[in-house]
Amino acid sequence: MARYTGSVCRLCRREGCKLFLKGEKCYGPKCTVSVRPTPPGEHGQARQRKMSEYGLQLREKQKAKRTYGVLENQFHRYFEEAERQKGITGDNLLVLLERRLDNVVYRAGLGASRPMSRQLVLHGHIRVNGKKVDVPSYLVKAGDVITVREKSAESEYFKGLREGTGKVVPAWMTIDAQNLKVTVDAMPKREDIDLTIQENLIVELYSR
Repeated sequence: MARYTGSVCRLCRREGCKLFLKGEKCYGPKCTVSVRPTPPGEHGQARQRKMSEYGLQLREKQKAKRTYGVLENQFHRYFEEAERQKGITGDNLLVLLERRLDNVVYRAGLGASRPMSRQLVLHGHIRVNGKKVDVPSYLVKAGDVITVREKSAESEYFKGLREGTGKVVPAWMTIDAQNLKVTVDAMPKREDIDLTIQENLIVELYSR
């Protein structure tokens, strides 16, 4: 599957906000969005025209896609699944994205960023209920226990996490830092997702 391999800082500048694709580096004073808040490209400095309704909807979709590292066709499938579920489609969409294994690894602090967490999953460092799962899009469910492969846990990187990361952990999961274990206590809700995404605009875009 094709993946974006360019500068992730360009993505943040294009969306006009931090997508935290570099983890802790995004909080530092040298963050590109803070230093160069204009869109990338030679016309980025030019005065921006007022964005159309369609443009606003498109930007919200792109922001969600880039935050979670999902490509267009996969994102559309998530939306179709969200439509089939009971409840509010926009909320369902974000909950589905939040349940991705690479996102859970990131939220738990096992990966410094979502791209790094994706790599940890792909390289076989993560176990779900004791079994190897190397599919970043795997959707966790309540009761799942995510751990680090025993051999991987002895690496310097994971040893450093045993003291805790200091990261704020979502209310729907429990972290046992000493054992590098994450327990999914419940499914996430919209109020648990701290992203500035207007999911209603994404629903409007796909409803056009």
